[in-house]
Amino acid sequence: MNALKIAATGMAAQQTRVDVISNNIANMSTTAYQPRVAEFADLLYQQHLPPGAVSSQTGNIVPAGIQMGMGVRPSTVSMEIVQGGLSPTGGDLDLALEGRGYFEITLPSGDAAYTRDGKFFRDSEGLMVNTDGYALADNITIPNDTRRLTISQDGTVTSYFDNVPEGQQIGTITMTVFANPKGLEAIGGNLFRETAGSGSPIVGEPGTDGIGTMRQGYLEDSGVDVVEEISELIEAQRGYELNSKVITAADEMYAATTRIR
Repeated sequence: MNALKIAATGMAAQQTRVDVISNNIANMSTTAYQPRVAEFADLLYQQHLPPGAVSSQTGNIVPAGIQMGMGVRPSTVSMEIVQGGLSPTGGDLDLALEGRGYFEITLPSGDAAYTRDGKFFRDSEGLMVNTDGYALADNITIPNDTRRLTISQDGTVTSYFDNVPEGQQIGTITMTVFANPKGLEAIGGNLFRETAGSGSPIVGEPGTDGIGTMRQGYLEDSGVDVVEEISELIEAQRGYELNSKVITAADEMYAATTRIR
């Protein structure tokens, strides 16, 4: 009887599912968070009588056979690519992305990282940096005497000064897209790294070639649907309980065999 081992894999799978759901709920207020989804696959099968085999009694072809499954395993935990809602903040350096794309951030090591979190600040040197102090790869430097800053949907950054009616363009914020954004490696802090699965980064101007646009004075909300997550949590809990009942039933069946006299 393989029921004990099979049910154990089912309990482990539902535990993985609960772990993923709990991480989603924990990040329900995280800027531009993309919810994760756990997916599963069945394990190998014991082929007691393969379909299409010849019956030893009649010589006929067996239409279905006997294939005994051995349980379940996690196959992927991937991002669900969704557009979060936009919340107004009024901040000059708050940027929300609409559509495909990521901001490119330069890490202290010099490597590139990518994010949809558009909460930026100005450091002591005037550079636009994220909440961890990592600079935008576009190296946007804001002059000290800037009184007002505008960032258009195509990423053009313009500074305005006292007694100067026309603004001065100080740079352009580009956006990066990937053929398979689900293949990006999450490294925490709302940052991702390029991998072989994501494909090479494609850098372009916002609003061109299918790249999204940006909205100044807004931040993208988390993509977590709390109602859906609670529903998934209840379903996972019931699945865990059902698998535990299978273990109880199998244990009682084993106990019955030891009582045979």
